[in-house]
Amino acid sequence: MPDRLGPVAGHGDFALRPLLLDDEAEWGRVRWSNDSWLAPWESGDPEGGAGLSFAQWVSRMRQAEAEGSGAVFAMVFQTAIVGQISLGAIRYGSMRSGMVGYWVDRAHAGHGFAPLALALLGDWALHDPSGPRLHRLEVAILPENARSLRVPAKLGMRSEGLRPGYMFVRGGWRDHLTFSLLADDIRTPLVGRLRSGDGDTPGKA
Repeated sequence: MPDRLGPVAGHGDFALRPLLLDDEAEWGRVRWSNDSWLAPWESGDPEGGAGLSFAQWVSRMRQAEAEGSGAVFAMVFQTAIVGQISLGAIRYGSMRSGMVGYWVDRAHAGHGFAPLALALLGDWALHDPSGPRLHRLEVAILPENARSLRVPAKLGMRSEGLRPGYMFVRGGWRDHLTFSLLADDIRTPLVGRLRSGDGDTPGKA
């Protein structure tokens, strides 16, 4: 895991960094103040598994990082947490793929943080020698989440159509639109696909 991804010239003091135990109070304040904002897009466990404490969650993150099976980053703007982006469901061998999810603090929506975070994560996960060197990244978005649909469009991700009953959200198996990035599609850094100051109003994928 890198200590930090970013900042990028022309895009302000924005970066990604791993979440730490010391982030519990700040992360909790930001995440739970956005509960109603994120609730329509929140995935869940259909078996109703027990929740985790923040410390248990961070411990599982460290284990996933060590195994190379997942990574979670805080989106940080001027040292404050403004969202989160994760890379999970990583497969190696003949697949070398992973799935990305993200959310942004409502108070900081409209600043292009979601596409910038996805670009930074994509550059690291697909091509950085220190990253997992994946072949494919996937994002799955509910069709009614217009804000999040703008994020893959800004990065030129490939639309792969609708997948019925793809993910468990709001108590049921929901259809999702899926988008992909392949390592072979990227000849220059993904962040170069974003204009400086390009804003959006992301929710959660």
